[in-house]
Amino acid sequence: MKLNDLFRSSLVVLMATHLLAACTAAPSSNRYSTTQAGTLQEVQFGTVLAVRPVMIEQNSSETGQVAGGIIGGVAGSEVGQGKGQIVGSVAGAVAGSAIGSIIDRASDAKQGLEITVKLQNERIVALAQIADEMFQVGDSVKILSSNGKSRVVH
Repeated sequence: MKLNDLFRSSLVVLMATHLLAACTAAPSSNRYSTTQAGTLQEVQFGTVLAVRPVMIEQNSSETGQVAGGIIGGVAGSEVGQGKGQIVGSVAGAVAGSAIGSIIDRASDAKQGLEITVKLQNERIVALAQIADEMFQVGDSVKILSSNGKSRVVH
């Protein structure tokens, strides 16, 4: 396999991996997935007690690791002959997997908020979500919950 072909193949795998990773989204005030739309949600009312900024990282989907491992393994297999080629493949796969994992985590981090709310029943809860809506202490809010997932909205 020529180096130019390897580069093109690697680029296609990385682009596909990035598109797949973008399909999963963290909780947000203003966005619903097609599977969430039309789903009945439990509503609780409360008052914001505290708000603090947080970073929300994508759960490790392992797509970066897998893609990096494949690319590294293919690239490493071009090194040497016989046993050297096998060693190159393994070393390339391990290095590619580690690099893919680091890139995956770094590229998917988003600004978020941890919002602490005192519910009308006096229970205090906290929820982290994407910072697409601003909240302040004293705001009246709703917490919408469905299938174990919740979001805070005005």
